[in-house]
Amino acid sequence: MSVCLTGEPAPTEPSRWRAIGRRWGWLAVLLIGLLLFWLIHAALISTQNPNLVPALIFFGAALVPAAFVSLVAGRRLDFGVGMGVVGATALAGGAIGVTTAGFLEYRTLLLMDFLPMVAVGLIEEAAKLIVPFLLVLFLRDRHTGDGLLIGVASGAGFAVFETMGYAFVELINSGGDLTAVDHLLVVRGLLSPAAHMAWTGLTAAALWSVATARHHRKRAIAVFIAVYAVAVGLHTAWDSFNSDTAYVILAALSLCCLISATHRLAAPRPARARHRVRAYDG
Repeated sequence: MSVCLTGEPAPTEPSRWRAIGRRWGWLAVLLIGLLLFWLIHAALISTQNPNLVPALIFFGAALVPAAFVSLVAGRRLDFGVGMGVVGATALAGGAIGVTTAGFLEYRTLLLMDFLPMVAVGLIEEAAKLIVPFLLVLFLRDRHTGDGLLIGVASGAGFAVFETMGYAFVELINSGGDLTAVDHLLVVRGLLSPAAHMAWTGLTAAALWSVATARHHRKRAIAVFIAVYAVAVGLHTAWDSFNSDTAYVILAALSLCCLISATHRLAAPRPARARHRVRAYDG
């Protein structure tokens, strides 16, 4: 028998498996989602049953956002919210965000006779923050990583609903061409982590910093305003350009900002024991 004396207790086998599952759960979500999407797509092609189209569009739109939310949830961050809250945020944040943004953009178009791209960025980035703002008001046990995760979830829901709408329109305009729909789902799915999800994750994290700041509240508010302005600027640039090169550059900038925020909010690793003593008896 051996006894390991370290600065903290050795992890048990169940906790080790939970840690592995949390870290790599996103890969399971991605692979299972891909399998389901392929099965639905194959069934639709072979049966020509239009009843399968909504399922195809939903899985195609939700696959990458769901995997990315799982990826963020598995990072070494200080989370207090459960996955139930995260799922509800994605559903409510997406539905409320898309509806609010659609209504405000329509009213802006009626009032101004045109819709500036900066107005789209301002409206959509604000609409995606509605549910995170309500949560930060009602949650009392706030953790530093909650804002980032909740923001990414709200952005994911918005991206899913928006992509489903675009896919439906593309299906109609193309006369039922599934190839065009597949291409749209792939492009928007792959870009969603570097667009809506990254921007809302950053702004919600800054919003959480305002709520959790015990000192320097004015500084936290100024940081939130600056982060929101950056998100609106990236969003406006994304909508203004029609270039793959520009999309790649904007995606890289957005993801770099999100990765930087994730590292800044990461929980400190447990300090390793300086000495390890093993005692053996036989």
